[in-house]
Amino acid sequence: MAGVLLLAVLLPLLSGCLRVQVTMGVSKNDEVTGHIVAATIPKSGEDRGPQLTVPKGLEDKVRVQDYRQDGYVGTEAYFRELTFSEARDLGRMMPDHSRDFGLTFTRTGDTVTFDGRADLSNVPEGADVEISINFPTRPATTDGTRGSDTGVTWKLPTGEETSMHAVVNYEDPASKGLTFWVSIVAVIALAAAALAGYVAWRSRDTSPKPGR
Repeated sequence: MAGVLLLAVLLPLLSGCLRVQVTMGVSKNDEVTGHIVAATIPKSGEDRGPQLTVPKGLEDKVRVQDYRQDGYVGTEAYFRELTFSEARDLGRMMPDHSRDFGLTFTRTGDTVTFDGRADLSNVPEGADVEISINFPTRPATTDGTRGSDTGVTWKLPTGEETSMHAVVNYEDPASKGLTFWVSIVAVIALAAAALAGYVAWRSRDTSPKPGR
């Protein structure tokens, strides 16, 4: 399974400082919950900053509201319990803009790999761009900064392209149901075998044999 989060921001046309903050938590059920901030310092009183929109089909899981803090204006989005595939649709939150951020989750067996990229080549100094992810278990490997046992943060530098990577191991939630049903089938099979044995024992011929 793979899910892609592409937060599209029109970086080349932005003047002044930029703030992009992505905070996410990945659950053991492969569900993504988090918060996105996209904001700039306004050029005028009418400047509302970057405008995120809720992707079609995710109205029940994504909420967008105005963001005004520390002199920045824009929007912020809250999303909850997105599957990896649903997270792909977050790329449509800001349509018709260049895709300068790419965050991808991919599962292979019991291993989930996170890969990301951010091209900040055209972003002026002073931009605040940060990606934070909390995983279900401690990542086996990562090129980010470990903030806790299971959390990793990437503080992205301006003027260059940056890659992000983390690998975490935890049980595939799809296999849990399979294990449960296999266990049930095994119990039923054992019970059926025991019942058949009992019936055979009850049905055995107990009449006296000749010569006994």
